[in-house]
Amino acid sequence: MSERVRITEVGPRDGLQNEPRILSVHEKAELVRTLMATGVDEVEVSSFVSPKWVPQLGDAREVFLAIAPDKPRGTELSALVPNEKGLDAALDVNQAVGSRLIDKVSVFTAASETFSTRNTNASIDQTLERFEPVIGRAHASGLRVRAYVSCVIACPFEGRIAPEAVADVGARLLDLGADELDLGDTIGAAEPQDIARLLDTIFSRFGHRLRPTSSAGADLVIHLHDTFGRAAACAVEAYNRGVRSFDSAIAGLGGCPYASTSQRRAPGNIDTEVLVAALAARGGTTAIRLPKLQEAGRWARAALRSKDPIA
Repeated sequence: MSERVRITEVGPRDGLQNEPRILSVHEKAELVRTLMATGVDEVEVSSFVSPKWVPQLGDAREVFLAIAPDKPRGTELSALVPNEKGLDAALDVNQAVGSRLIDKVSVFTAASETFSTRNTNASIDQTLERFEPVIGRAHASGLRVRAYVSCVIACPFEGRIAPEAVADVGARLLDLGADELDLGDTIGAAEPQDIARLLDTIFSRFGHRLRPTSSAGADLVIHLHDTFGRAAACAVEAYNRGVRSFDSAIAGLGGCPYASTSQRRAPGNIDTEVLVAALAARGGTTAIRLPKLQEAGRWARAALRSKDPIA
């Protein structure tokens, strides 16, 4: 029996923010257009963060404005916002366009105190306090909110993370009103049995607050990095346990800097083509048009290999 799976393409945001080459606004807009043409459910376009911290995404406003005329009906566009200032920037884009170009904003914390401090310069408690007004204002503006939890399997500083610690953070995010809970294996440490233990804990703790158990519940999303080549098997394990929403990046863009070494740059997010194929083998169906997806993959690889901007 086939089951519909929702795919969020995070290459333009989570992928590009960790790629050494900085694409131009034109190139980023073209990448997003090629991804929208694949039929993917959502594209996470960029992040409204300080260029000082993420120079690769310092042109988020310009990229959104460039793609505004090309947004297809039925495709969600989203952006990462670290705080109210980031939310203001996202709302300003919608106001400038005169419509809801950005449908969803994402906030991010971690299941590891050390990672949270290193990545956001704030403790877990402080990040959650920061999210409360962001989530409230986003909802008041008609936007959905995704909440990322990093290091749900292991942390580069603290080692293995207990599933109960992830559940604690997840429950608090749901209490704040998050519409999606996105669990990220940030350094790609997971094996299928780790995903099984994590999901067992999540579902036993607050599965009644998640879809499809509750029509008013939040969506559970799995975000995998393919550092050790196990992401596809982990995605299948999550699918077998009822997860129907996944993140991926075209051409496997990205590569968490915390998972890299001086000798080897870590692979990035699970490649969208690999994810779609792995889930299809288990009966998972998507709205993605494979020839268009392959075309997008070729475009992304060429753009990142090029020394000069692609016209």
